[in-house]
Amino acid sequence: MNLKEVKELIELISEKGLTEFEIERQGFRMRISRYNQPPASAQQVAPPVVALPIPPVVSAPIPAQPIQNSATPEAAPAAPASLESGSAGEAPESSLHIIKSPLVGTFYRSPSPNSDQFVKVGDRVGPETVVCIIEAMKLMNNIQAEVSGEVAKIYVENGQPVEYGQPLFGIRD
Repeated sequence: MNLKEVKELIELISEKGLTEFEIERQGFRMRISRYNQPPASAQQVAPPVVALPIPPVVSAPIPAQPIQNSATPEAAPAAPASLESGSAGEAPESSLHIIKSPLVGTFYRSPSPNSDQFVKVGDRVGPETVVCIIEAMKLMNNIQAEVSGEVAKIYVENGQPVEYGQPLFGIRD
């Protein structure tokens, strides 16, 4: 897709009053939005088009950061069980295998509100173990551990929205 085609698309989108537009052609994917929202995948976004005077913009991804508590342990309130680590003498976070969200959606720790959680801190998992569900567009997507080890950290609360690439679990070998 050349610059002329991109300009024509933007003009057409403005004329029709569309707020968002996405196109995929021969391995090329572009998303245009009047709002500054992160795209579904950093790998699928074309570089921003520069110096176009038209309101729609191609948005850039916002990197996800894990939840961190900057307070000292003495002053920190008790953290929810889902965000606590397994033990005080655990391996540093850099030695953990991080399971990241493969898509944008809503994170669920159990298959239904009345069911037990898939995994808890301290549970052993294998590559095929389902660790959570991410709901995207009314579809429930099982997320597997893809590694063997022990669940050391859970970064996300049940029912919380997640972004592509956001850390979900830390797995210790």
